[in-house]
Amino acid sequence: MASKPTKPSKPKKTAKPAAGKKADATPAPALSDVRAKIDGIDRQIQSLIAERAQFAHQVGKAKGKLAAAVDYYRPEREAQVLRMVVDRNEGPLSDEVLVHVFREIMSACLAQQEPLKIGYLGPEGTFSQQAVLKHFGRSAHGLPLASIEEVFQEVASGNADFGVVPVENSGQGTIQITLDMFLTSDLKICGEVELRVHQFLMSRSGRIDDIERIYAHPQSFAQTAGWLRANLPKVEKVPVSSNAEGARRARGNDDAAAIGGESAAHVYGLKKVVMSPIQDDKDNTTRFLVIGRSLFPPSGHDRTSVLVFIHDKPGALFDVLSPFARHGISMNRIESRPSHHAKWEYGFFIDLAGHIDDDAMKLALAELKQHSAQIKVLGSYPVAVP
Repeated sequence: MASKPTKPSKPKKTAKPAAGKKADATPAPALSDVRAKIDGIDRQIQSLIAERAQFAHQVGKAKGKLAAAVDYYRPEREAQVLRMVVDRNEGPLSDEVLVHVFREIMSACLAQQEPLKIGYLGPEGTFSQQAVLKHFGRSAHGLPLASIEEVFQEVASGNADFGVVPVENSGQGTIQITLDMFLTSDLKICGEVELRVHQFLMSRSGRIDDIERIYAHPQSFAQTAGWLRANLPKVEKVPVSSNAEGARRARGNDDAAAIGGESAAHVYGLKKVVMSPIQDDKDNTTRFLVIGRSLFPPSGHDRTSVLVFIHDKPGALFDVLSPFARHGISMNRIESRPSHHAKWEYGFFIDLAGHIDDDAMKLALAELKQHSAQIKVLGSYPVAVP
């Protein structure tokens, strides 16, 4: 009887790495070696920052003896630097983190001459202060002021180099007082800041059952109206001039609460009643304007804001808008406000893509003069860096 052929033996299976892991024959580095490399990199970073600060100081010397710190500040140059940071970024850190780091480096380098003085709607702990820190860095000197009108006044008088004022919210629309100030002010828009706004409910005790009244700015009440109706429908709502002022009032009583940002809670020693933000729109964003006394050169990605007063006639608004369409200029925003010059006369605030020095913008504005009673260029400034 013929014997059965023997089956070839199967090769032995080698152990496979666990799912999600790659085989790595190299041994794990010693913790002390990794820390030594990090220390070496830190020394290089510190040395390069010092070298950058020295060159920034030389830039100041190259500009000659100027009157004040504001004369050294160039928003268009800072915007260009930050855009290059974003373009170069390949991770692992986010664009937002790297922009913040470079903003602080530039802020510190500029402060070698003299810190900028920045007016904002106070007191300390407002979203306006957060916008100042985001745009100018922590080396600038913030000046908390009592109202948006006072911010304009302090910049116009020279007591502040620049001011930061809110102009619109993604959910609640325009802050009208800011637009109205431009009707009579000669100040210019020098920049813009977009700030993600997270509204928190905070109190001294941190217990929701204790709350009988809430202090907040009217905009914050509007941004959290749905949450308040669902969770605290019977609580008294007390409007105040700023969220920081509301936090200041709430810290004195266990039955009071405030709505505002985390910074206000830290400044005034309050606890979060609810750990997550309570705004109705999770992408809630406020746009702020940086106001100053001068126009600046183009940065390469700019926005121009104009105020146009029109003649009262049929088709007047069409005549205002058509020059921009003919010259390929995008309109980002239009808002009408009473002119304060005559009854039923209106001015139109228009945001346009481009700089006042662009050829297309010059041609469009020249055409516009034929159809308007008055044109006021409010500013040409870098678009906010993401």
